[in-house]
Order: sequence, then structure tokens, then C-alpha cells
Amino acid sequence: MQEFQLGRRGVLGGIAATVAIAPLAACAGSSSGSKKSEGAKTEAKSDDNPFGLGKGTSVEAVIFSGGYKHDYVDFAAAEMKKKFSDVTVQVKPSTQISQELQPRFVKGNPPDLIDNSGANFIGFGSIVDQLEPLDDLLDAKNYEGTAIKDTLFAGVKDPGTYNDKFAVLNYVLSVFGMWYSASLFEANGWTPPKTYEEALKLGAEAKKKGKYLMLWGKEAATYYLTSTMISAIKEGGDEVRLSIENLQPDCWSQKAVQDVWKGLEAIIKAGYMKPGGNGTQFTAAQAQWSNGQEALIYPSGAWIENEMKSQTKDGFMMTGMPELVVSDAPKMPYETIRAEAGEGFIVPTKSKNPAGGKELLRAMLSKEAAANFAKTRLAPTIVKDTVPEDGFGSSALQSQNKMLKDADKNVFALRSNTYYGMNREQLVVWNEFLAGKSSVDELTKGMQKITDKAAKDPAVKRIEIK
Repeated sequence: MQEFQLGRRGVLGGIAATVAIAPLAACAGSSSGSKKSEGAKTEAKSDDNPFGLGKGTSVEAVIFSGGYKHDYVDFAAAEMKKKFSDVTVQVKPSTQISQELQPRFVKGNPPDLIDNSGANFIGFGSIVDQLEPLDDLLDAKNYEGTAIKDTLFAGVKDPGTYNDKFAVLNYVLSVFGMWYSASLFEANGWTPPKTYEEALKLGAEAKKKGKYLMLWGKEAATYYLTSTMISAIKEGGDEVRLSIENLQPDCWSQKAVQDVWKGLEAIIKAGYMKPGGNGTQFTAAQAQWSNGQEALIYPSGAWIENEMKSQTKDGFMMTGMPELVVSDAPKMPYETIRAEAGEGFIVPTKSKNPAGGKELLRAMLSKEAAANFAKTRLAPTIVKDTVPEDGFGSSALQSQNKMLKDADKNVFALRSNTYYGMNREQLVVWNEFLAGKSSVDELTKGMQKITDKAAKDPAVKRIEIK
């Protein structure tokens, strides 16, 4: 596969892999200029204080507290306090980024650092003019004295750059796939499916054991959108990705998309999708999979292990595999995966202390903080050489390493949903479809209506994704 403009090659945990790095999360915001804040005082800049963080100032960070929680930023804040003992750092968790912070952007008093992630993110395309450029962050030295840009995987700037402005630092590398219990499969003699037809047959076997093939929760219904997009791109080739990413008319009517959706529809119609997901909170649904083992496979990103750590059956052996395909000869190899960096961190220009927001990001990019994240969240950051090959004993992290190695150069990223912020509207049509209340035709019309609306939105500048 070609090396996309949005991605670059990298190495994960000492294992060579091609990683296309792009942001994971984003929703609509507002625009109100980019005048500098006149809040916190600053000091002279130096190697030890590259952003001129003022003495005795305060830093406010609002962090999406989802699968990775938020206390890893507390860890970085503690590292920062060792260097700036008179600075106060407040780390505030949130699961409603758009609802809580859009009004603050409008009023001109956003936090100093934001992890703009989760289902309720703010669309980057609508706020990019209100964000600090982060080039000086990469040019700064980390807490170990090395230029930060020399410690990161390649390609970090590209996906966070909008209209030639590098404004989003995506912190966590994530591999997307279908997740299952290797121990459960081994105990029952099941082979992980590669095609939708094989998955349908596995659903029949699961039913004999009183289990479902798949399930979902209402806030994560679009995990199946992501999964089927990956499947369709593998099946139909890069032209499918480009059509969807660039919001083309009838992009959801492409044969590869339709074939994949029909494959999923067959699973739903056969009764192999656990009913009631549209009324079930998503982590409760995920616990039915990881703890109750009521379903066999579940689509997600690599955050799933940490998100369900306290609700996973002993000996589950959580393992990832590539997304399903339709045929035995897809245009891209079955091993092709989506892998990219997520958790998009931003520093608003109008915050009271932009220097403090950047300094907290610098602390997060230290070897100490990045290694802590990898070990405690069982996922790698964009900082190199922080994950051992044994994945800290995690079967999920080991399987990510294997998926990346098997994919080699066949890795791609997806960007449009994070830029245009369509997730909330898409959740409605996907909950209907997964519940068996709509057909592929109705899903197609609903998805195209949402896409066409985003394409014509005057508040968000269109970008060409290559």
C-alpha cells in the first residue's frame, strides 16, 4: 500500500511496523477569533522553561476520562511540579467535552490544556483558528534533556496539522480491530473468523453455547461504523477510503461498503447480535462481553483492555485481530489494519495560561510519564522505546504488536469524522441498524444525509484528504 500523506513509518516497542498516525476523536464547535490571552504572567524562556511559564501561576487541564481515564495526566503534573514547585496544576476529568467546553470557547475562557476526545468531542475543524501552534513543543527539550522531536515516532505533526498549522498533539498510539477471548476460543475449538461468512457460521456455533456473536452499547454504536469502514476499505481498496474521507456524494453506496453492511445485516437478522444494545450503557454492554462472555467478538480500539480492566473475567486473554473482510481476495490484504495516534491534546490561545498548557504537555512527553502511561494503560504513546516486546504481560498489547508486524506497510488512518464531527448524528442511525429496526438501504440514506450536511457546513472549512 502507498504511504499516505497522513501517516509515516514508525517502530512500536522494538517491533518494526508501519504506523499511520492520525487523530481519533472530535464534534462541532464555534469560532471566535484567536487573540492572545492576557491572563497569567510569563518569564524569560530557556531550555528549562521553553514556554516562559510564569512563577506562581495556575494551570487548568480538562482531560477526557474514557478508556484511558485521566490520572496519567496527574502523574505528568506531579513530574511538572518537581520542576515548577510554585505552579498549581488542576487536572479535571470530563466525559462531555463538547457540552462543557464549547461555551467556554465562545466566552473566551477555555482551559489551558484539553484532551479533545470521546464521543462528545469538539470538531477540530471548527476551532483550529483558536488553538496555539505546537511547533515549539516539539522543538523543546524533554525533561531528560533531549529534543522532544527526536524522541517521538515519525509523522506526529501531519495528522494534527490543519491549514498548515500544527495545533493537535495526538498522544496515544492505537490499533483498531476485533477483540476476543483467546482462552474461550481455545476451550471451544473455535477459529477467529476472517470473513463475514465465517463470522456468520461462528454465530451459529455461539448460539449452540447460549452466546451471541456480537453486542453493542448505545454510546458506542458507531464502533461498528468504524469497523465496517475498515472492512470496506480493505475489500474495495484505497479509492473507497478517499471517497468516504472526502465526503463524496454516494460514498456510502459503493459496492464494498454495501457488501460489508449486508454481511453485518445478515448477522443481525440471524439473531447473532445481542438485542437491547440501544438501551444499554456502552461499558455495561462491554462487560457483558469481557466479564459475562455473553458474546464472542467486539470491535474497538486498543483502549478496550484498560477500559474494562476491572470488568474482565480472570483468564480472559483479551486478543485483537484484523477487521473482517467479505471475500477471499480483498484488494488490500486481510492483515491490513487501521492504526493511528489518538487523544488529541490542544492548547487554546485564549486560555489564561497557554504556557502552562504546553509545559504540562512537555511533562507528558517525558520518558518517565510516557513509560508510566504504557505500563498502566497497556497502550503505547507516541514516545519511542517505552513498551517492551512482552507487552508488560498483556495479551492484548502483545496482539497489537503482532497485528502491526503482520500488517507491515498495510496500515492506514481515518480522519474525516474527527475533523467534521459527525459522531453524534451517526450514533442515531447506527443504533437503529444494530437493533434490527432499519435496513442497509435506510442506513445508507441516513449516513449519506449526515455526510452531505457536513460537506455543506459553512462553519467548517473543507479539507482534501489524500
